[in-house]
Formats: sequence, structure tokens, C-alpha cells
Amino acid sequence: MKKQHVYESLPAGYREIESIDLQKNKKLAFIVNAIAVVIAVLMVIPAVGALASSLNLSLSELSDGELRGMLIKLVVLVAGMIVYLILHELVHGITMKIFGTKKVKYGFTGLYAFAGSDDYYDKPSYITIALAPIVVWGIVLLILNITVGHDWFWVVYLIQIINISGAAGDLYVTWKMSKLPPDILVKDIGVSMTVYGK
Repeated sequence: MKKQHVYESLPAGYREIESIDLQKNKKLAFIVNAIAVVIAVLMVIPAVGALASSLNLSLSELSDGELRGMLIKLVVLVAGMIVYLILHELVHGITMKIFGTKKVKYGFTGLYAFAGSDDYYDKPSYITIALAPIVVWGIVLLILNITVGHDWFWVVYLIQIINISGAAGDLYVTWKMSKLPPDILVKDIGVSMTVYGK
């Protein structure tokens, strides 16, 4: 018999055992954001050293073409960050659909972009949904970093920093869920999640 990964309603015998709401729990939101900053700093430190050693010109020594090139890279970086945020949530949503969700809700709270659902996911499915964007985009961005060459390396690397540090919330819930019993069900409406156990 095929194992069910997602439920449209809570099965009998389950009760709420935990909830996580980064909108309401300011202390937890601070911790998750601090983790994101630490990850970003750890990724930026080696990058700054490498970037500084590769830049021998001051801005006043740059030609018009070089300045134009830097401006184009900056515009691509900003656009890439916005597109990445949308694609990150789309991967969450696509993964939910793969596990059987019929309707995914997308939104933006002003602090967080989200993909959510009214369904209940088993533990392995929920962890897969949480980690899917960091894995998918981590691999895509790594391949791009290897193939784009030195000129565009830093643009892609900065988006990779956003990919990994921006997934601090996903990494936190993965760690949290990994410590809970194997038969839990998780309802993630996008801005908060509730965990149910037997």
C-alpha cells in the first residue's frame, strides 16, 4: 500500500504539540535572523578577501566601459535577488504539489515571502519541502559560479549567499522537526506552522 504524505484534514488521534510563528514570536525571529546574518558573514569573509585581491583599480581609475559594466552587474544582482526570492517560494510550492497538495498559497508579509497550504504533511515530506529551495538553487548557483567566469562570479556568489543565509528559517524548522517523533504531521500556512502528534 502506498504511504500517504499529505492529508487534507487532520487524522483522528492527533493533537497539537508545538507551533512556530516567526511573525508573533519576536525572540525566535531574532534568533533565526541572527543565524542568517552569521551564515552570510561566514560566506562573505573569504569572498571579501578574494575580491579585494582581484581589484587593483580604484573607482577613479576605471574607464567608462568598466563603470558601465559594474553598473550592469549591480542591476543584474538586484534583479537576480528579487527573482531568486520568487523562485525560492515557487520551489517550496512545487514540492508541496509533488507530495499531493492541491492548492498552494503564496504571499509576502513585509518581512517574509512564503508558500503555504492548509494540508498536513508527514515529517519526511515536510523536511523535503523545507530544504528543497536551498538544495535546488544551491546546485544551480554552484553550476553557474563554475561556468560564468570571473566577471560574473561575484554576482552569482552574492545570490548564493542570499540562498543559503536566507534559508535560515528553513534550516531552523528542519532542525526542529528532526528532533520530533517520526509520526508527526505539520501544517504550514506560510507565516506559521503547527505540529501535531499522536
